Amino acid sequence: STVALGEHIAGTEEAFVAMMNSYAQKLGLTGTNFANAPGLSHPNHYSTAADIASLARVIIRDHPDFYKWYSVREFTWNNVKQYNRNQLLARDQSVDGMKTGHTENAGYCLVASAKRQDFRLISVVMGSESESMRTQQSQAVLNYGFRFFESHQLYAANQVLKEPEIYKGETDTVSLGVQKPLRVVIPRGHYEKLAASMELPSLLTAPIAQGQVLGRVRVRLNDKLVAERDLVALKPVPEGGFFKRTSDWIALWWRSE
Repeated sequence: STVALGEHIAGTEEAFVAMMNSYAQKLGLTGTNFANAPGLSHPNHYSTAADIASLARVIIRDHPDFYKWYSVREFTWNNVKQYNRNQLLARDQSVDGMKTGHTENAGYCLVASAKRQDFRLISVVMGSESESMRTQQSQAVLNYGFRFFESHQLYAANQVLKEPEIYKGETDTVSLGVQKPLRVVIPRGHYEKLAASMELPSLLTAPIAQGQVLGRVRVRLNDKLVAERDLVALKPVPEGGFFKRTSDWIALWWRSE
């Protein structure tokens, strides 16, 4: 069925595989290479747990209408009932996905995702010896993550984080923020140890376009970088009038002296 779908989309399975690899590179899956559509064992067909988790996150975040299919427990077609092989769906009510797999080389695998309150985790288990073993190992990984880690939203999308001075513009400052919410996952009880810093040019001049990247915000925990994001202009700053530009030019001249 995957070969038929690939041929329908791209003309040949080989062309479809090339599309898969191109898309994987766009997603930053540097440890992944596809060699066929069904996922059968092949020397050049491989991935990593980190890449699989990243792909799962993209599906959950960008394709919610498709993701809900992963929680369907059973499906009947042509009088044949098929059951979801993800046994965690029956064992843990917080689990709503995601995908089982098995090949001789990879063993029994399971990508699982669960959401408890507003905290979602994704687990990836590979190389298990049986279906029951991959289920037990996945449950253990999820329980560990929920028990010992917590999620915090530090900044909302389009929240003004800093308003540095700007020269030669219609306004004297420019509002900076992040375009998407900035969240971090950290060990429980370490929230007070987070430290944020912002990196900006020493001098900003108009015009500035809305969405223009002007710096970076970095969040560290015990000097370890845990998150970073572009700082962008939340509103445009056009050039000011002749007198405004002239007065700011003079101010900059005195500043450089």
